Amino acid sequence: MSLEALRNRLPEYAKDLKLNLGSLSTDPLLDQQKLAGTFVASAIASRNAEVIRAIVAEFGPKLSPEALVAAKAAAGIMGMNNIYYRFVHLVGGDYATLPAKLRMNVIAKPGVEKVDFELWSLAVSAINGCGMCMESHEKVVKHGGLSTEQVQAAVRIASVVHAVAGVLEAEDALAA
Repeated sequence: MSLEALRNRLPEYAKDLKLNLGSLSTDPLLDQQKLAGTFVASAIASRNAEVIRAIVAEFGPKLSPEALVAAKAAAGIMGMNNIYYRFVHLVGGDYATLPAKLRMNVIAKPGVEKVDFELWSLAVSAINGCGMCMESHEKVVKHGGLSTEQVQAAVRIASVVHAVAGVLEAEDALAA
Protein backbone atom coordinates (compact mmCIF):
# COMPACT_ATOMS: atom_id res chain seq x y z
CA MET A 1 0.00 0.00 0.00
CA SER A 2 1.24 3.49 -0.84
CA LEU A 3 0.92 6.68 1.16
CA GLU A 4 -1.69 7.86 -1.34
CA ALA A 5 -3.71 4.67 -0.84
CA LEU A 6 -3.48 5.19 2.91
CA ARG A 7 -4.74 8.75 2.51
CA ASN A 8 -7.59 7.50 0.33
CA ARG A 9 -8.62 5.02 3.03
CA LEU A 10 -9.37 7.86 5.42
CA PRO A 11 -13.08 8.74 5.75
CA GLU A 12 -14.43 12.19 4.99
CA TYR A 13 -14.50 13.20 8.66
CA ALA A 14 -10.71 12.75 8.70
CA LYS A 15 -10.12 15.07 5.74
CA ASP A 16 -7.80 17.25 7.85
CA LEU A 17 -5.64 14.21 8.60
CA LYS A 18 -5.55 13.34 4.90
CA LEU A 19 -4.41 16.88 4.04
CA ASN A 20 -1.87 16.98 6.86
CA LEU A 21 -0.44 13.60 5.91
CA GLY A 22 0.07 14.82 2.36
CA SER A 23 1.67 18.14 3.26
CA LEU A 24 3.90 16.70 5.97
CA SER A 25 5.24 14.04 3.61
CA THR A 26 7.00 16.79 1.67
CA ASP A 27 7.75 19.18 4.55
CA PRO A 28 10.87 21.15 3.55
CA LEU A 29 11.95 21.78 7.15
CA LEU A 30 13.47 18.32 7.50
CA ASP A 31 16.03 16.74 5.20
CA GLN A 32 15.06 13.46 3.55
CA GLN A 33 16.59 11.22 6.23
CA LYS A 34 15.06 13.10 9.15
CA LEU A 35 11.66 13.23 7.44
CA ALA A 36 11.59 9.60 6.32
CA GLY A 37 12.94 8.28 9.61
CA THR A 38 10.40 10.29 11.59
CA PHE A 39 7.59 8.83 9.51
CA VAL A 40 8.89 5.26 9.91
CA ALA A 41 9.52 5.49 13.66
CA SER A 42 6.13 7.16 14.19
CA ALA A 43 4.33 4.51 12.13
CA ILE A 44 5.91 1.70 14.15
CA ALA A 45 4.99 3.50 17.38
CA SER A 46 1.39 3.75 16.10
CA ARG A 47 1.16 -0.06 16.24
CA ASN A 48 -1.15 -0.20 13.23
CA ALA A 49 -0.08 -2.78 10.64
CA GLU A 50 -1.69 -0.97 7.71
CA VAL A 51 -0.05 2.33 8.61
CA ILE A 52 3.31 0.65 9.18
CA ARG A 53 3.20 -1.14 5.82
CA ALA A 54 2.17 1.96 3.87
CA ILE A 55 4.66 4.29 5.49
CA VAL A 56 7.59 1.88 5.34
CA ALA A 57 6.76 1.22 1.67
CA GLU A 58 6.74 4.96 1.00
CA PHE A 59 9.64 6.13 3.16
CA GLY A 60 11.79 3.02 3.64
CA PRO A 61 13.38 3.33 0.17
CA LYS A 62 14.35 6.94 0.99
CA LEU A 63 16.53 5.71 3.85
CA SER A 64 19.81 3.84 3.76
CA PRO A 65 19.55 0.31 5.17
CA GLU A 66 21.31 1.56 8.31
CA ALA A 67 18.91 4.48 8.74
CA LEU A 68 15.88 2.23 8.28
CA VAL A 69 17.18 -0.07 11.02
CA ALA A 70 17.90 2.95 13.23
CA ALA A 71 14.36 4.32 12.77
CA LYS A 72 12.96 0.92 13.75
CA ALA A 73 15.37 0.78 16.69
CA ALA A 74 14.25 4.24 17.87
CA ALA A 75 10.65 3.03 17.96
CA GLY A 76 11.66 -0.15 19.75
CA ILE A 77 13.91 1.30 22.42
CA MET A 78 11.56 4.19 23.12
CA GLY A 79 8.66 1.76 23.49
CA MET A 80 10.57 0.42 26.48
CA ASN A 81 12.05 3.67 27.78
CA ASN A 82 8.83 5.67 27.54
CA ILE A 83 7.05 3.26 29.87
CA TYR A 84 9.92 3.09 32.34
CA TYR A 85 10.72 6.81 32.47
CA ARG A 86 7.07 7.86 32.47
CA PHE A 87 6.67 5.70 35.58
CA VAL A 88 9.77 7.24 37.19
CA HIS A 89 8.55 10.74 36.40
CA LEU A 90 4.95 10.27 37.50
CA VAL A 91 5.56 8.26 40.66
CA GLY A 92 8.63 10.17 41.84
CA GLY A 93 10.16 8.99 45.06
CA ASP A 94 13.37 7.01 45.12
CA TYR A 95 12.95 5.53 41.63
CA ALA A 96 14.80 8.42 39.99
CA THR A 97 17.88 7.61 42.05
CA LEU A 98 17.93 3.93 41.09
CA PRO A 99 19.77 2.71 37.99
CA ALA A 100 17.33 1.68 35.26
CA LYS A 101 19.15 -1.63 34.69
CA LEU A 102 17.78 -1.71 31.13
CA ARG A 103 20.05 -2.13 28.13
CA MET A 104 19.98 0.93 25.87
CA ASN A 105 23.16 0.47 23.82
CA VAL A 106 21.48 1.52 20.58
CA ILE A 107 21.11 5.06 21.89
CA ALA A 108 24.89 5.38 22.14
CA LYS A 109 25.53 3.71 18.76
CA PRO A 110 22.43 4.07 16.59
CA GLY A 111 24.20 3.64 13.23
CA VAL A 112 23.12 7.11 12.02
CA GLU A 113 23.82 10.68 13.07
CA LYS A 114 22.95 11.09 16.74
CA VAL A 115 20.66 14.06 16.07
CA ASP A 116 18.55 12.02 13.62
CA PHE A 117 18.13 9.12 16.04
CA GLU A 118 17.28 11.53 18.84
CA LEU A 119 14.68 13.27 16.65
CA TRP A 120 13.04 9.94 15.88
CA SER A 121 13.13 9.06 19.58
CA LEU A 122 11.49 12.39 20.36
CA ALA A 123 8.67 11.70 17.88
CA VAL A 124 8.05 8.26 19.39
CA SER A 125 8.15 9.72 22.89
CA ALA A 126 5.49 12.25 21.87
CA ILE A 127 3.26 9.41 20.67
CA ASN A 128 3.85 7.45 23.85
CA GLY A 129 3.36 10.49 26.09
CA CYS A 130 6.59 10.42 28.08
CA GLY A 131 7.33 13.97 29.20
CA MET A 132 10.68 13.08 30.72
CA CYS A 133 11.85 11.51 27.45
CA MET A 134 10.46 14.34 25.32
CA GLU A 135 12.35 16.90 27.39
CA SER A 136 15.56 14.91 27.22
CA HIS A 137 15.46 14.27 23.45
CA GLU A 138 14.31 17.81 22.64
CA LYS A 139 17.32 19.19 24.50
CA VAL A 140 19.70 16.92 22.57
CA VAL A 141 18.30 17.77 19.13
CA LYS A 142 18.28 21.49 19.86
CA HIS A 143 21.88 21.23 21.09
CA GLY A 144 22.60 19.29 17.89
CA GLY A 145 21.52 22.26 15.80
CA LEU A 146 17.88 21.63 15.01
CA SER A 147 15.52 24.58 15.13
CA THR A 148 12.30 24.83 17.07
CA GLU A 149 10.44 24.60 13.75
CA GLN A 150 12.23 21.37 12.82
CA VAL A 151 11.38 19.81 16.17
CA GLN A 152 7.78 20.92 15.73
CA ALA A 153 7.69 19.35 12.24
CA ALA A 154 8.76 15.98 13.66
CA VAL A 155 6.13 16.12 16.38
CA ARG A 156 3.50 17.16 13.84
CA ILE A 157 4.41 14.08 11.79
CA ALA A 158 4.11 11.89 14.88
CA SER A 159 0.74 13.36 15.81
CA VAL A 160 -0.75 12.92 12.35
CA VAL A 161 0.59 9.39 11.84
CA HIS A 162 -0.76 8.38 15.24
CA ALA A 163 -4.16 9.94 14.52
CA VAL A 164 -4.36 8.22 11.12
CA ALA A 165 -3.70 4.88 12.81
CA GLY A 166 -6.46 5.56 15.33
CA VAL A 167 -9.00 6.53 12.69
CA LEU A 168 -8.27 3.44 10.58
CA GLU A 169 -8.54 1.17 13.61
CA ALA A 170 -11.86 2.76 14.54
CA GLU A 171 -13.21 2.41 11.00
CA ASP A 172 -12.12 -1.23 10.84
CA ALA A 173 -13.76 -1.94 14.21
CA LEU A 174 -17.00 -0.31 13.12
CA ALA A 175 -17.03 -2.24 9.85
CA ALA A 176 -16.57 -5.60 11.55
